[in-house]
Amino acid sequence: MQPYKKHSSVAAVMNRSNVDTDQIIAKQFLKKVERTGFGVHLFHDWRYLEDGSDNPEFELNRPEFKGSKILIAGDNFGCGSSREHAPWSIADYGFNTIISTSYADIFFSNCFKNGILPIIVDAETLQALMDEVEAAPGISITIDLENQVIQTPAGKEVAFDVDPFRKETLSKGLDDIGWTLKFEDKISEFEAKHKQQLPWLWPSA
Repeated sequence: MQPYKKHSSVAAVMNRSNVDTDQIIAKQFLKKVERTGFGVHLFHDWRYLEDGSDNPEFELNRPEFKGSKILIAGDNFGCGSSREHAPWSIADYGFNTIISTSYADIFFSNCFKNGILPIIVDAETLQALMDEVEAAPGISITIDLENQVIQTPAGKEVAFDVDPFRKETLSKGLDDIGWTLKFEDKISEFEAKHKQQLPWLWPSA
């Protein structure tokens, strides 16, 4: 995982509520266990026409949103099944930030484990952000994780909450395994003592 730093990026608007994980990454693409290679399939049924070409009516295919790292989405984003492939595909596509009013709990947790910051704002703030982007598609928004603030070109500043532990792991680019490995010396020390105290639990190779 890449450490999450303060950054400015084009913001893309997807004004759709209840976007579920099967819409984010359809079931026919869940054939790999690696985290990469899923971005091309993100929102497949909306993103492509039947002949495989880009659907010009789909929001993320707008040229103004090309290269966006920030997705501003409708309510209850990431509902449905708990597949971790959903945040994998979002991250592989290039998004590292989602802004919405609410998320499914498991999806919300999985985002942090995959380098994505899911920001929660109220409905009025979400609409204001969408309106600002739609008024000037292609504008950049700044996400300051350290100070927990969203900044817009119009001068709007929106404070957001984030769990301190999740903030630390995101800012350091640590998933669950990476965080555990921070304590590798303590784990090794415990194992050494355990071998001495209960050697029958550690048979020789």
